[in-house]
Amino acid sequence: MKALILVGGYGTRLRPLTLSYPKPLVEFCNKPMILHQIEALVEVGVKHVILAVSYQKDMFDILIEKQLKEVEDKLNIKISLSIENEPMGTAGPIALARDLLLQDTTDDDTFFVLNSDIICDFPFKKMIEFHKTHGKEGTIVVTKVTEPAKYGVVVFDSMGKIESFIEKPKVYVSNKINAGMYIFKMSIIDKIPLRPTSIEKDTFPLIVQEENLYALELKGYWMDVGQPEDFLVGIDLYLNSLKNKNNLAVPNFNNDIKIIGNVLIDSTAKIGDHCQIGPNVTIGSNVTIKNGVCLKNCAILSDTTIECHTWIDKCIIGWNCFVGKWVRMENTCVLGQDVSVKDELYINGAKVLPHKSLTSSITEPKIIM
Repeated sequence: MKALILVGGYGTRLRPLTLSYPKPLVEFCNKPMILHQIEALVEVGVKHVILAVSYQKDMFDILIEKQLKEVEDKLNIKISLSIENEPMGTAGPIALARDLLLQDTTDDDTFFVLNSDIICDFPFKKMIEFHKTHGKEGTIVVTKVTEPAKYGVVVFDSMGKIESFIEKPKVYVSNKINAGMYIFKMSIIDKIPLRPTSIEKDTFPLIVQEENLYALELKGYWMDVGQPEDFLVGIDLYLNSLKNKNNLAVPNFNNDIKIIGNVLIDSTAKIGDHCQIGPNVTIGSNVTIKNGVCLKNCAILSDTTIECHTWIDKCIIGWNCFVGKWVRMENTCVLGQDVSVKDELYINGAKVLPHKSLTSSITEPKIIM
């Protein structure tokens, strides 16, 4: 079985992190976003993953050669690139990847299509079972939201057959939205032109009209982690899910550290005495946390150093950063790669581009270029 993952976006909502890496390669909970999906796909028998790439495709070449080559070998799968010379929308990449999708097709004529920036307890096994049960051309996963007027909602009957899609309804018709995970028969490829095309606006209405599209409701959490605020909420949801599965282990540091709530700490991280870590904190590889640091609701990416007695809440600290002593950071600050923050500064809601040095406090949210 094959899967096509749509990784062609520019990642503008997650800048400044995506100025250094394509969004699917940004670590979410200590591994690239896309690896969460690939590992879950392998569990249900996917043997060939195709990445629909346009933006920063050279970076993906490096990933294929280094990181994903190791994943290929470890998981015994094939990973291919389908290169877009122009943005192809959300359906065009399916037509562009036609040859790869149809390559070596045997008795299985279905394939997955996924958005690359979603995190959940991936329901791939249930998708396969439900798709075989109704036998039609497509299945999409839907998830329940509390404010449906903000979204395009999906209307379907008691059997799951989709009747319509309604964009930002003014009156209540449904509280289910497209969750960005699909399974299709190969026949859908012939219905998508080789040009920029929207799967939501062009492809789905066509197969709804043919009564060939069904909805499977996702049970459990779901989050699009493509922007900083949602990235941090996604950490909370993901860590809680790991805890419920008894898969959340914290290394033993043999010193005076207070852990509060759910945290995920790489085994290579170094943490000093009298630190308070959590809740909802991820600490990546080769991170150094000095004495007396307080971290809450934040992600510290690899190779970063946080000096003594610094306090960080609701922030994402990028790779190779240096944060000085007695710094206070809050309100969804995002530091790009290789940013340094001098001692005793207050940083409020700043988005700091890579390779910058902060030498004075930032009291109101702004972008530091």
